[in-house]
Amino acid sequence: MADKDNEKLRKEMLRRLREQGFQFRKEHKNPEGGLSEKGRNAYNKATGGNLKRPQPEGGSRRDSFCARMRGMKKKLTSEKTAKDPDSRINKSLRKWNC
Repeated sequence: MADKDNEKLRKEMLRRLREQGFQFRKEHKNPEGGLSEKGRNAYNKATGGNLKRPQPEGGSRRDSFCARMRGMKKKLTSEKTAKDPDSRINKSLRKWNC
């Protein structure tokens, strides 16, 4: 049941981003996790957002990101993905030193 709900949420998020003119491309993804500089710029241009670089040294943005992503990892990922060290979510958590 949860996997179906997660898939619906993911599809809805991607649909909204496409409507705003943004599509995730290979060059937008950082191989170490998260978005590359080019990806952040494309996202900000398409959505009017203000994504910034990771803040691994600490601070309120890091604390907020780590708390939010831990919740997503628990609720929105499968058990297999949560344990996979090469999954996008685990790479981004490492990048932010969570």
